[in-house]
Amino acid sequence: MKKIILMAIAALMLYIAPANAQAYKSSRYYNDRTGHLDYSQNHNDSFFGQRANYYGLRIGPSFSTVSSDDPNLDGGNSQTGLNLGAVVGFALIDQEPLYIETGLFYTEKGGKKMLKDGKKMTYDLNYLELPVVLKYAIEIDDDFSVQPFAGGYLACGISGKIRNYEERKAESSFSKQYFQRFDGGLRFGCGVGYDMFYADLTYDVGLSNICHDEFDKSHNGCLTLNFGVNF
Repeated sequence: MKKIILMAIAALMLYIAPANAQAYKSSRYYNDRTGHLDYSQNHNDSFFGQRANYYGLRIGPSFSTVSSDDPNLDGGNSQTGLNLGAVVGFALIDQEPLYIETGLFYTEKGGKKMLKDGKKMTYDLNYLELPVVLKYAIEIDDDFSVQPFAGGYLACGISGKIRNYEERKAESSFSKQYFQRFDGGLRFGCGVGYDMFYADLTYDVGLSNICHDEFDKSHNGCLTLNFGVNF
């Protein structure tokens, strides 16, 4: 089912990109002379204007672990999941291409560990995430920009299963004996833009203790590779 959803979203994004060429050209950062988005241009719209500076779609894989002092909750081996969402960015000042970016993402986190006899135990932790980062767009040429960013995120767990393949047992990840729903932490990364196309590499450092036991600690860690478009 996940593969079907991924393929459907990818096809939709490929359809949206050319269909929104007019939206691309109406962007406040569209440069009529070069025919490209130019993030270094000065603009007069205020931070609280009627139109955001840019908005975008993102999709890509996530590679996550969940580390814990409790051996029953420790998934130190990386697990691959799905990351998808939408972002919106606002210029903080007119003189520099400095932005505050936020959005809403569905992110599959968790981890896994190997048990005896080659069996494994997987921890699926699926979240709705709200990131807030500061981003600076460094123009390389008319087409290409490098966009480092840093900030944080808040997340709420919405689904997930802990599967013990040795005992053939599956339970909800967000139950009293396992993980708490709410998470938060730091986010670092760097993106690259080519015209309206965009990609970034992001790492989330979970700071919240997501296990219920106050004597143990559990934290998420997640590396994501996102692809998308900006309008």
